[in-house]
Amino acid sequence: MNDTLALLQKFNAHPDSRCWYVAWNPKGTLLASCGGDRTIRIWGREGDSWECKTVLQDGHQRTVRKVAWSPCGNYLASASFDATTCIWKKKNDDFECLTVLEGHENEVKCVAWAPSGNLLATCSRDKSVWIWEVDEENEYECVSVVNSHTQDVKHVVWHPTQELLASCSYDNNVCVYKEEDDDWECRATLEGHTSTVWGLTFDPSGQRLASCSDDCTVKIWKECQPEGTDAAWKCVCTLSGFHGRTVYDIAWCPLTGALATACGDDGVRVFKEDETADPDQPAFSLSAHVPKAHTQDVNCIAWHPKEAGLLVSCSDNGEIAVWNYQSGV
Repeated sequence: MNDTLALLQKFNAHPDSRCWYVAWNPKGTLLASCGGDRTIRIWGREGDSWECKTVLQDGHQRTVRKVAWSPCGNYLASASFDATTCIWKKKNDDFECLTVLEGHENEVKCVAWAPSGNLLATCSRDKSVWIWEVDEENEYECVSVVNSHTQDVKHVVWHPTQELLASCSYDNNVCVYKEEDDDWECRATLEGHTSTVWGLTFDPSGQRLASCSDDCTVKIWKECQPEGTDAAWKCVCTLSGFHGRTVYDIAWCPLTGALATACGDDGVRVFKEDETADPDQPAFSLSAHVPKAHTQDVNCIAWHPKEAGLLVSCSDNGEIAVWNYQSGV
């Protein structure tokens, strides 16, 4: 294994607090982080290191769990345990809170923008997934509430090119949604994990979906369309035996196809696909592993959108780590 995962920088992003999530803006020039300290921090590169450019601290009353950039890069959405989602507008080097989306009964666990930028999805401990429509005046209207899960919904992610949404839950399942006659409905339920599903990521083509779970496995799901039926998703590969504890997050690199995981055993791992394998029976091998990437649980992992091999992770200890992954092949 000639592949390496080298640490470039590590910094304390949210002192005395958990750092829950990190997200690159579309150009890769800014990194947003959020944490248990109720703040969102925006980081920019200065030379070889990353510096805090601004702190957004007036939007939420409780932990900020996830942040997501709009496809145009001018807006940032933040999901919080205070049951709200804030929409921030970038103004030069600063951000202003444009609107607060309310309606969920409990903690909002995740927020995600559709590739068009016209739709936003949120999910919550109240077991629901909400779809919001954004108009030209930046007005946000909830157009659909879907209750396909029986437990806390942990994560939502959009297909890279289509208006297709996936969610995962404490109920061990993954749901895939599509709009039908002006309403959103669950078109497929992916069953196979034996415990909470924490994270999801589509591959760059959108033909496959990877899920990670409290059952210490990663599953790869592929869309298949039996003749005369709706599209279905089947599990074509399970990565087991690699993670010592819960796998909290997973990210498919849009540039290289490498798959990275963030784990409760404090490790960061990168998996590489065997290009010679049958597409219907893919095979992944562990390419690089840093066992003690952080001193506590690794909560999130994110590939840089423009620089192949640049990866960030964040942890319960409030730190962000910047890594360089290089494949020997």
